[in-house]
Amino acid sequence: MGLFRKRKKEVRPACSAVVVAAGSSTRMGFDKVLAEVGGLPVIVRCLQSFQQAPGVAEVVVVTREGLVPDVARLCQDFGWTKVVKVIRGGESRTQSARLGTLECERKAPLIAIHDGARPFVTVQVIEDAIAQAAVNGAAAPAVPVKDTIKVARDGTVERTLDRAALYAVQTPQVFDGDLIRAALQKALDDGVETTDDCAAVERLGMKVALTAGDERNIKLTTPTDLLLGELLLEEVPLL
Repeated sequence: MGLFRKRKKEVRPACSAVVVAAGSSTRMGFDKVLAEVGGLPVIVRCLQSFQQAPGVAEVVVVTREGLVPDVARLCQDFGWTKVVKVIRGGESRTQSARLGTLECERKAPLIAIHDGARPFVTVQVIEDAIAQAAVNGAAAPAVPVKDTIKVARDGTVERTLDRAALYAVQTPQVFDGDLIRAALQKALDDGVETTDDCAAVERLGMKVALTAGDERNIKLTTPTDLLLGELLLEEVPLL
C-alpha cells in the first residue's frame, strides 16, 4: 500500500464534520438511516465514531426533512454532544453537502464530509484523513480494488483497466474549509452532479491525497449490505 501517504507528525486540527444522510434509499427499499444493524440505527453507528474522534470539533447532520426530528432525538438520547445541528438536505447529494458545509463553523480550517450510509467507519480512518488533509488540503481514505475492472459498451468489453492503479475511495473525505465550500458551489453553478466530494475539488485542479481506508467501511446500499454489516459486527469490534 505504498501509494498511501503516512502522517509525518501528529496533527490534530479542529475539524468540522458533515454527515450526509439525505438520500432516498431507493435501492434499499426502505429507509436506511434509521434501519438497525447490530441493534443500533445506522445513523447512530455512524455518528458514534465522529463523537469519539479527537480531531472532530463539531458535527452537522444533513438528512431528509421528515427525518430531522427523529435524528435530532437520537443524537440527544445517545448524548452526541458534538452534533450541533441536524438540518434538511437539498435535492441532490451535492446540494446537501454544500448546505452542511455552510452550517459548519465559518473559521473551521478543515471540513470532513461523510456518507451517512457508512456506519462502520473507525476513529483511525477519520483521524488519518484529517491529519493528511491538514498537510495536503484534501484527503480521502481508499482501499485497493480487488476485482478486475472492464470498460464495456453495449454489453461488449472494450478494454481492461490496470487494477494496480485503481482504488475504491471511501469517506470521510476531508478538505480545507474554504476550498470545499467553493468547489461544491462551483459544481452547483456548473450544473455538475459529482459522485463524491473529491471530484468537486478535482474539477478545480486540486490534488487529493489518499490515506489507508478500511475494508469494513462499506456503504450500505442494498438489503444484502445490511446482512454483511451484521456479519462484520459479529467478527470484530469496529472502534
